[in-house]
Amino acid sequence: MEKQLVIGFIGNGKSTNRYHLPFVLNRPEKIRVKTIYQRRVRHDIWPAIDGVHYTEDIDALLQDPEIQAVVLSTPAGSHVELARQVLAAGKHCVVEKPFAVSTAEAEEIFALARAKGLMVQCYQNRRFDSDFLTVQQVIASGKLGELYEVNMHYDYYRPEVPERAESFSREEAFLYTHACHTVDQVLSFFGEPDAVHSDVRQLLGAGRMNDYFDLDFDYGARNLKVSVKSSYFRVKPRPSFAVYGHRGVFIKQTEDRQEADLKKFYLPKGHDDFGIDLPEHYGTLTYYDEQGGYHEEKVPSMRGDYARYYDALYETIVHGAPPLVTEEQTMAQMRILEQAGKSLLAAM
Repeated sequence: MEKQLVIGFIGNGKSTNRYHLPFVLNRPEKIRVKTIYQRRVRHDIWPAIDGVHYTEDIDALLQDPEIQAVVLSTPAGSHVELARQVLAAGKHCVVEKPFAVSTAEAEEIFALARAKGLMVQCYQNRRFDSDFLTVQQVIASGKLGELYEVNMHYDYYRPEVPERAESFSREEAFLYTHACHTVDQVLSFFGEPDAVHSDVRQLLGAGRMNDYFDLDFDYGARNLKVSVKSSYFRVKPRPSFAVYGHRGVFIKQTEDRQEADLKKFYLPKGHDDFGIDLPEHYGTLTYYDEQGGYHEEKVPSMRGDYARYYDALYETIVHGAPPLVTEEQTMAQMRILEQAGKSLLAAM
């Protein structure tokens, strides 16, 4: 039997119960969730999980010698202080995105982890989105030829969210809470860009919630531009991915379906079709081959699986493998978000 990684959670809300536990609990041979801390434990929204100890005493979690790593699944503004406590207790730490709300805070946490010989890592589960994995496969096939442009969209129509926010808060800005997904995808696959151009707005006016961002990543040496765009006011969403090359284009209209299933409480355990695209969700690849022949074909989607983040975490902590999400990638993201958000701070 493999050695188990024993972990605990700080926070017992939507993030923990929707985006972490369904995947951790699907790896019982590798990972055991022992304790979940919440300031006020209640189970009227999220039912208790058999075998997990729920507590309102944070020391019951932090001082437990069996627990090797703690996952922070709390609002962004609390990440830094809680990460300090976890690392001070001698535990490895996984921090939900956004990792922090400033580069200075992020640097402090990484420095503390290095000083204590511990791992701290941002939870970037969206690296295992089906649409993102499929785009990587299409690019690797070479059918698009030399890559020129990639457009990534993450759209909603939820006007009630920015409308009810009457003041600006950096930790609740759309830039920090959502660009953290797609910016990490860019950095993990394409690397750090030569330059970033940003257009970040408060569509309802200065001092209101940030509800729009448009970030362009310039890879000058490769003659490539990657754009990340999102808005709360898109009645009809743009394609999840549009990838353009010298010989073709790949359009993936719909995004990964894991979240849609999770919202219906249709969980990965016991459901082999969890998060799987149907044929109508497949992207379309249109290209000319080297002989000039024209092709248009549907591309079956790769399978997304957020549990793969925890597979990688297990390998890092138990077997000493390099971390999936590096300090350099997280710090690059923090610099990009901080620079792009400067216009919002000036508008307050």
